[in-house]
Amino acid sequence: MKNWGKIILWSCIGMLVLTLLILANATQSNRAINAPEIHMYAADEHVFLTKIELNNLLLTRKLYDPASPNNTLDAGKIETYIATLSEVKQVNVYKQLGGDWSIDVWLRRPIARIFNRHDESFYLDSEGEIVRSTHFHSARTVVVSGYINDRITSPGVAEIINNDSLKSIRKLDDVYRISNYVCNDPLMRSLIGQIHLTKQGDFILIPIVGEQKIVFGSATTEQEVRQKFEKLKVFYKEAIPYEGWNKYEEINLKYDKQLVCRKRKGFTEEN
Repeated sequence: MKNWGKIILWSCIGMLVLTLLILANATQSNRAINAPEIHMYAADEHVFLTKIELNNLLLTRKLYDPASPNNTLDAGKIETYIATLSEVKQVNVYKQLGGDWSIDVWLRRPIARIFNRHDESFYLDSEGEIVRSTHFHSARTVVVSGYINDRITSPGVAEIINNDSLKSIRKLDDVYRISNYVCNDPLMRSLIGQIHLTKQGDFILIPIVGEQKIVFGSATTEQEVRQKFEKLKVFYKEAIPYEGWNKYEEINLKYDKQLVCRKRKGFTEEN
């Protein structure tokens, strides 16, 4: 009899717990949808998207309605939409106990803004992927202009590098090599404001300080880019403090293991 009593007691407790869970779930389902808890992860402070802007996008597209019950929330649909945003690298949308829900977003890091020959503007990120310009923000990056045929719909750098036919007609991989170096080198990041591609295929660097034209030439390999920038950094650290910013109008890095400077016309040491 004692065993039967225990069985009945535990059965009653189980039924009570089940009933409470059903009631809690019903209450949670009928509860209005809360605003999401959004976590943004970015490499630095220069981001394309903020928490407020993302939440407003979801509301504008009616992907969730604060006046609707919690059981109408479609986390999968919201995650799919956020993943389509070119500024987003990775996203995870999930529900929590109690009816709350969260969004984790990893943002791409812009390293260059490109203005091509087709009157299009887009960004290149730290992984060589194309990111569409956003109406929310203009990220502070080096600007790239000139005879660039790559478009918003063009393949990213990884696809170009692995395709010989694309390498012969695209310049995006060369742009990436230069801008990625500039972005990650403290000295170059503070000095170089623009990269221009000439019709002849030479890259020209335009400094933020001074009026020199830096003829960079080609940028077909990472080693070539690194060696040219190393020459330029030696010049800035060892020559500029003695020669001044205005003595030379052109600094040419095209020649192997050489740096050739052309003095500004009319310049005298008294200047």
